Amino acid sequence: MTIDPGEAKALADIERYGGHIIHVAGEGELSPFSYSVGIFRSSRNPEVVVIGLKQNLAHFVLNEYNRRSKAGEIFVPGTLYAEFIEGFEVTFEKVEPRFYAEYSGWNLWHYDGPNFEVLQLVYPTTGGVWPWQSSATDWFRSWQPILTSVPVSPAKYP
Repeated sequence: MTIDPGEAKALADIERYGGHIIHVAGEGELSPFSYSVGIFRSSRNPEVVVIGLKQNLAHFVLNEYNRRSKAGEIFVPGTLYAEFIEGFEVTFEKVEPRFYAEYSGWNLWHYDGPNFEVLQLVYPTTGGVWPWQSSATDWFRSWQPILTSVPVSPAKYP
């Protein structure tokens, strides 16, 4: 099987760093997003996707997730975590497999099918509003769509 230079770079990054990062530019009304490839294989933690952050911040967040995963930290959906985005807590939600092709496509190649898990790192507005809260704007909800099939309970977040 022949692999192209992009695939070779991804495999080399996974070998060297435990993961590779894919950035997808936003287009029109669609938000940019970034996701990991290879973390599930290297640390047994799910892959991770973040939607709506600028590329440099998304890159930092995904590298921090990878670093903490390699150190043995386990990320539980619905739990608040600090130190991903300065001054804010974030949480994770389990991504529904029907979103894998759109938001984690290289993992389908890497794992030869949907044999992996993905978490979505979710962040609040600078005012502390989560996308599922009634006070969230329609724009913020559409900028950071939540990719879970399980309704998020606003009661579990302040």
